[in-house]
Amino acid sequence: MTVDHLTWTIAPGYSTEWWVILCHVIGRLTAPIMWYFIAEGYHHTHNFKKYAIRLFTLAIISHFAYNFCFGIPFIPFQTTVFNQTGVVWSLAWGLMLLYINNNDRLKSWQKILCIILVCLITFPSDWSCIATIAVLYMGTYRGDFKKQMTWMMIWTFVYAAVYFVFIDKIYAVVQLGTCLTIPLLRLYNGKRGEWKGMGKVFYAYYPVHLVICGIIRILLWGVEFSTGTANF
Repeated sequence: MTVDHLTWTIAPGYSTEWWVILCHVIGRLTAPIMWYFIAEGYHHTHNFKKYAIRLFTLAIISHFAYNFCFGIPFIPFQTTVFNQTGVVWSLAWGLMLLYINNNDRLKSWQKILCIILVCLITFPSDWSCIATIAVLYMGTYRGDFKKQMTWMMIWTFVYAAVYFVFIDKIYAVVQLGTCLTIPLLRLYNGKRGEWKGMGKVFYAYYPVHLVICGIIRILLWGVEFSTGTANF
């Protein structure tokens, strides 16, 4: 994640330098790990409400850190409809979709409507609504690793296809680097690590590293806003 964001800061735009491509491929490891463990977090949490509040709070804080990092205006849609906030916004709504999908009081059509609405809400964020839907599918097929990874790659292909048609063909292929997470996630044994403070460290690290990258961006390129190119 840090390698990816720092590379966007140092080399903005869709550079074809080999080291830039390599760093962005490494960065593709991040999102699927986040998707997977949001689904795991939903299963393991003892207090869904507190978990959701933490994620949405992080999403709000990270919005300003993310947009500062990439020179995107804090008020959305001044430049484009794409990439207007960080991925945590989609992760938080992915968590909500898992809750909605498992709510027996809702009818199928109501669940489908909620999914559509959430996709619209998360469309402007990093990784767009793909992150939200990926969380939903990973959580739905929890316990069947093959199906989880299959759906992860299906949604990645959808994202890459949009990238290929509308943004950049080389970087469309880069998105498929999410497959590199499969052998890593296979190592997960379903148990919590010994260091229980890891989660709290991540909540702090995510916005802090973005702010640092933003400072580097200003030192390198100045304070002018850009359209942001960290993803669509």
